[in-house]
Amino acid sequence: MPMKPNKYIWASLLGSCRNYGNLRLAKRSAEALSELEPENPATYVTLANIYADAGMWNEVALIRKTMRDQCVVKEPGSSWIAVNRKLHAFVVGDNSHPKIKEIHGFLEKLSIKMKEAGYVPITGFVLHDVEEEQKVQNLSHHSEKLAIALGIISTPPGTLIKVCKNLRTCGDCHNAIKYISNIEKREIIVRDSKRFHHFKDGICSCGDFW
Repeated sequence: MPMKPNKYIWASLLGSCRNYGNLRLAKRSAEALSELEPENPATYVTLANIYADAGMWNEVALIRKTMRDQCVVKEPGSSWIAVNRKLHAFVVGDNSHPKIKEIHGFLEKLSIKMKEAGYVPITGFVLHDVEEEQKVQNLSHHSEKLAIALGIISTPPGTLIKVCKNLRTCGDCHNAIKYISNIEKREIIVRDSKRFHHFKDGICSCGDFW
């Protein structure tokens, strides 16, 4: 490059490293980003995701220790939806909502339909060295899935579902929502920290690139 790469260039390169599984370049990109903005948790989380994909759990643990030592805190993911002019907010694994049993019951039935349609959970987005079954369970309780489930069970068939999220939607949720939109015959809009995603008939407006 004719100029020195900035944090946006390094962040794009780090994100691409996950898609291509390039561990060496991912580590180099993360090191450069850590020098430019050491307080940004996204760098550590992305690198941890890459190591988790490769099954390198010792490295994942080391990254977590580094975050603790440097007091870098990842903002917890949260999603919210307005139903009948009332705002409902969720975090991952949330059990506080009055309709949480109904939400979980709906998601369990929906997961069967999704698997029959070809959905396979992307468990690499679970940053814990646990059994595969537990990873799938963790993914099913992501905040945007809980919010979408509430929207579906609380509105008439065909109603547009609109959800907002404070962080970037994970790859598994993005894939799952495509299946949900097709199975439930709903248009679903998710506004995350990067862009609007408009899901319809199993396709997202972002073209699976965000």
